[in-house]
Amino acid sequence: MNILILGSGGREHALAWAVQQNPKCDRLIVAPGNAGIAQLAECASLDILDGAAVVTFCEENAIDFVIVGPEAPLAAGVADATRAAGILTFGPSAEAARLEASKAFTKEICDACAAPTAAYARFTEAAPAKDYIRAQGAPIVVKADGLAAGKGVIVAMTEAEALDAIDDMFGGEFGAAGAEVVIEEFMQGEEASFFILTDGVSALPIGTAQDHKRVGDGDTGPNTGGMGAYSPAPVLTDALAQQAMDEIVLPTIREMSRRGTPYQGVLYAGLMIENGRSRLVEYNCRFGDPECQVLMMRLGAQALDLLQACAEGRLGEMRANWADDHAVTVVMAARGYPGAYVKGTEIKGLDALPEDSRNMVFHAGTAAKDGAILATGGRVLNVTARGDSLAEAQARAYAMVDAIDWPEGFCRRDIGWRAL
Repeated sequence: MNILILGSGGREHALAWAVQQNPKCDRLIVAPGNAGIAQLAECASLDILDGAAVVTFCEENAIDFVIVGPEAPLAAGVADATRAAGILTFGPSAEAARLEASKAFTKEICDACAAPTAAYARFTEAAPAKDYIRAQGAPIVVKADGLAAGKGVIVAMTEAEALDAIDDMFGGEFGAAGAEVVIEEFMQGEEASFFILTDGVSALPIGTAQDHKRVGDGDTGPNTGGMGAYSPAPVLTDALAQQAMDEIVLPTIREMSRRGTPYQGVLYAGLMIENGRSRLVEYNCRFGDPECQVLMMRLGAQALDLLQACAEGRLGEMRANWADDHAVTVVMAARGYPGAYVKGTEIKGLDALPEDSRNMVFHAGTAAKDGAILATGGRVLNVTARGDSLAEAQARAYAMVDAIDWPEGFCRRDIGWRAL
């Protein structure tokens, strides 16, 4: 089959790497892709937020299956457009993708299906929001309602920090995403990521992971898009995963169907675990980044079979076959990230690194120029390895990190520390 993956980051490189290993894949195109993806698939220049343009591209290239990587095209209705054109598509409709695109909508769904989550209030004006914060005190969580590229959530440890977040959001720092704000109770515990495929009726858990959001070792410094991840997450035991399925995920899927907006795709549940119970932090309607990298490393070629079954509505006949192993990904970022950083610096040493089922460097923000690989983003490389133990996977990943010659880059040195 001819397959089109939409996106340009490390998540899409990992998806492409897994899909390309499956013998069903005859031709693989990634739009727009990056320098690493170009080494294993065709890259195409395409506006992935323009549903009509994506449909035309699919028709011109005889695409059989579209996999939507990032959240923005989903929220823009690209999956709706391709489905309407009769093209098999993995990813929820724009209406179903509101589970990520609107924090307030997710809270409505949780209320309707009694899914455990943080207490909250919604605001469209700064003054009452600030009054609420003063009444509740800190720590407290302030969230822009809409999509803000992973940066619209402020975990405020002080009241002043929370009030500043309100000023930033209503002041336009996050654009339209901050026109409405959700303020939540600060939940204690340990956070983990739970990934489920659903075709709108059946649901199949496909893995757990934990990522490291803060920029510095020991989970210090500002939040980022993610500085590394590992899978599986030991904190998310089989019993906790079942509780999350029974009390959070399945009720959500049923409520979405009841509303006439069945959810089809990956449902990524961020869970807060405390005292043997899990509560929902948030939903994402796409694979996490960098969690996708460790999941794909462990799933391999079967990922395509699972995504196709999900899109075709026959997920009930599938199961995920896991190797009893571990995977770690370490994000190498440009110095200065998540603040201002320099673009265009050269990365050397990648050619000498292994690329196989246990060792991969997924590109997140790179471009090729005159035979050189250049850094073009904040998070640039996802150095990923599998091992029989978490410690072995971690050691393999850092051995590859140390072999990369990029003085302008940096990484955390403790990915996986919680579990280790």
